[in-house]
Amino acid sequence: MIDFDWLFFLEVSLAGLGSGALLALTGLSFVLIYKATRAVNLAIGEMLMIGAYAFFSFSAGLGLPWWAAVPAALACGGLLGAVIERAVIRPMLGESAISVLMVTIGLGSVLIGAVELLWGADPAQLPDFMGTSPVFLGPAYVSRKIVIGFAVAATVITLFILAFRFWRGGVALRATATDQGAAYSCGIDVPVVFSMAWVFAGVAAAGAGILVGAVGGISPAMGIFGLSALVVVIVGGLDSVVGALIGGVLVGLIEAWTGTYLGGEFKTLITFGLLIAVLMVRPYGLFGTVEIERL
Repeated sequence: MIDFDWLFFLEVSLAGLGSGALLALTGLSFVLIYKATRAVNLAIGEMLMIGAYAFFSFSAGLGLPWWAAVPAALACGGLLGAVIERAVIRPMLGESAISVLMVTIGLGSVLIGAVELLWGADPAQLPDFMGTSPVFLGPAYVSRKIVIGFAVAATVITLFILAFRFWRGGVALRATATDQGAAYSCGIDVPVVFSMAWVFAGVAAAGAGILVGAVGGISPAMGIFGLSALVVVIVGGLDSVVGALIGGVLVGLIEAWTGTYLGGEFKTLITFGLLIAVLMVRPYGLFGTVEIERL
């Protein structure tokens, strides 16, 4: 009889929770944009990449300390979101959802090309600003970067949930997401809400990019992380912040368990198998609104 190593399983699960938190933070960017504009932004992974490279430039290029480079990179992410909304998305208002979707796909390619022109195509490492000493939770060992990433992502998502519930701007965003016409009639400036959603999504994506880059390095291909986050929000529900959180944790754990016990080649198979299973049972996601428009 083979003894099951529960300590190893716990360590794998903790690593999966950390990865799931980063997926959930990236998924939050999807949700913010979809809730406000009903647009699926497939360039979110590339926005994440830009945030990571901005931090790289401020920290390694300009020599700023991490506590100054992080807010500067987040500001760049928010500015990028505002520019994309005003220059690319707003002119598409009234067009079909598939048209907006295709525009974001093209936008992702443009951002990848811009990164390769400005920083080159070779992978790079972010300056180590988290430390490398391990963290022990009881007998279990966890990477410090995973623990910090989980704590930051959980804090940010909690703040967004509270903002949606109690902050005036969050209430305006929820009202706009529910019925734009009714929001207009109540005096809500809907275009401003659109811009606000894209700015917040850009900031969240940039933060996720910094954390993902700190763990695995940066490269023009790191935007592929956004596809895993897309699975998360489809499973959790495209318009649900809580769904993004639960979907991220679920997908992170499944990928960690699958990669460890079955092999890395099975991660994609199991993850997208989960996606298909959820869509067959609940096409609008585990926590999504039934009225979500299908593409």
